[in-house]
Amino acid sequence: MHTPVIAVLGTFDTKGAELRCVSDLIRQKGFEVLTVDVGSGSPSAPVDCSAPMVAEHGGEDWRGVLERRDRGEWVALMARAAAVFARALLDAGRIHGILSLGGGGGTAMATAAMRALPVGFPKVMVSTLASGNVAPYVGLKDVVMMPSIVDVAGVNRISRVIFENAAGAVCGMVAAAVERAQRREGERPLVVASMFGNTTECVEEARRILEQAGCEVLVFHSTGQGGRAMEALIAGGLVAGVLDVTTTEWADEYVGGILSAGPERLDAAAKAGIPTVIAPGCLDMVNFGEWHTVPERFAGRTLYAHNPQVTLMRTSPEESLAIGRILAGKINAYRGPVQVLWPGGGISRLSEPGQPFHLPEADAALLRGLRERLDDGVELRELPYAINDPDFASACAEALLGGMGLRRP
Repeated sequence: MHTPVIAVLGTFDTKGAELRCVSDLIRQKGFEVLTVDVGSGSPSAPVDCSAPMVAEHGGEDWRGVLERRDRGEWVALMARAAAVFARALLDAGRIHGILSLGGGGGTAMATAAMRALPVGFPKVMVSTLASGNVAPYVGLKDVVMMPSIVDVAGVNRISRVIFENAAGAVCGMVAAAVERAQRREGERPLVVASMFGNTTECVEEARRILEQAGCEVLVFHSTGQGGRAMEALIAGGLVAGVLDVTTTEWADEYVGGILSAGPERLDAAAKAGIPTVIAPGCLDMVNFGEWHTVPERFAGRTLYAHNPQVTLMRTSPEESLAIGRILAGKINAYRGPVQVLWPGGGISRLSEPGQPFHLPEADAALLRGLRERLDDGVELRELPYAINDPDFASACAEALLGGMGLRRP
């Protein structure tokens, strides 16, 4: 393999000396550097990738923004452009890690670029904001936020130590990534699965079968954050198959519960084109907090206290029909092998006969919404089992293995 390249991204007009310092430290450790400017002024030294080169990737009138000299507008534009540019560098195999230094604007632009890169790709951000709430900058990615201690304004006895540590950190991470890539050949294919308390038996049995077939299975709890994390991992390109049998977050997204994963839920696998099995697990429920937190507009609805902190509300036939249509629209966009499996005996433990959420007309509406909108080329298999029946779990696992070109042992 050629010498790994680390992108040093930042505002070379205002932080040129500091960025050159950390670039030199990286080179001293035997790595190459690709300098990327996102500043609005003239860089204080030559760079490999100029700000206009980056800005062109934003698909916007960056010249007009530059002429208006509105820093906030420039930062927002370059954050979007840097994300596209960084991903293009990765896809072209030009970078193996990324490091940046900055204050508020620099951190916003650099971490936008970092969030566009997959989990596992080395990312280090030295920032004046790193000791506060970093959630907006990190998102769902593994961005390492390192406090700058002093302002990123010159190279002094404090900042140089921070820069040396940052350079050492990103170089160590890149070295580890190279070793990991060398070991990757022969690794078990990675499968992600969505689970909730009311689909646990299904996922556990399916995982057992998939692992027997040689897969490694990562399970994500469908609590909003879990769904977003699963989507991010799929988008990162590490996943070989998706067992998305607990799509309940769409009930919260549509009805207004507290565990929505956002309107992008189900999009990552569609774009990745990887084998996927989808089931309507726990779409019979919407999540709220304690009983008294359920909004007044839902007075008279069927509620169930899952625990003292979580109250579940049964989805209505009208809501179920709409959710089924939404899921069908999402599934129609899948480019890879996809199957939808329907558990006719109940879509969660609570909707089985005799249970609090048993409402056949709502389940029928959900199925009708799927049937109405699914393209003819998408297979919808209706099975007589409840979702936690071992036979349903087995059918899900075998369908995914078939899509991946594998067999159950």
